[in-house]
Amino acid sequence: MTQAIPAPPRFRHRTLTEYAVILVVIALVLTSVANTAPSLDKLERGVARLFAPSGFLMQMFPPDFSRVEHIAWKLVETLQMAVAGAALGLIFAVPFAILATDRLSPHPAVKIVARGLIAFFRTVPDLVWAIFFIIVVGLGPAAGVLALMIDKIGFAGRFFAEAMEEADTGPQDALRAIGASRMGIIFSAVFPACLPSFTATSLFALEKSVRGSAALGLVGAGGIGVDLKVAFDLFNYDEALTIILMMLVLVVAVEQASSWIRAKLI
Repeated sequence: MTQAIPAPPRFRHRTLTEYAVILVVIALVLTSVANTAPSLDKLERGVARLFAPSGFLMQMFPPDFSRVEHIAWKLVETLQMAVAGAALGLIFAVPFAILATDRLSPHPAVKIVARGLIAFFRTVPDLVWAIFFIIVVGLGPAAGVLALMIDKIGFAGRFFAEAMEEADTGPQDALRAIGASRMGIIFSAVFPACLPSFTATSLFALEKSVRGSAALGLVGAGGIGVDLKVAFDLFNYDEALTIILMMLVLVVAVEQASSWIRAKLI
């Protein structure tokens, strides 16, 4: 008669310290929701105001398509900003990521500085970068492109560095043993191994740029955001809805194209 094999435990046993950390996290989540989430009473009154006959949502319908040609051209400018900012950011993210990788950085101090810059670029919101570059180069899409570039250096630099950290070290050690240079190892062993991850990160960065570029115009950094802000300021909510709908079409189109490219290349 065979002895029944007991089922493995659903959860592994944890130490008291781990249970304490879990309790602290749960307490933080609960207190955060309690202190910041809107009350059901306020939420109910707000929703009622939105759907009132003279409410905000009712003023947005039907959408106003009288300036659809102008909006379409501003969307083209928004897409150009996104592509330019993402391309420049991805190009500059590669050397930052190399310098931030343990096995590829020339010195530990250089690695610390590179990681710090990547974290700094990623921490500051792109709207803040847009305001900074508006001061530097003035109003217009150039400030938006520079803001997106810095944001993408922080976004892609982190994932590029992680991909290079996780790459198989066998080919790198073999090339290093026969006297290959640092750049030779990077281009012959590291980049080929990381290409699928680089491709996915680059396409996600482009999607993120398209969504971000639409918002940068709210502070004067070019793109469709300028028209959206003007429409809200002048209470032209029907035109604002048209802009939002066309922005949605652009974002969905870019995401679908990105998914198709990712499926073909990876």
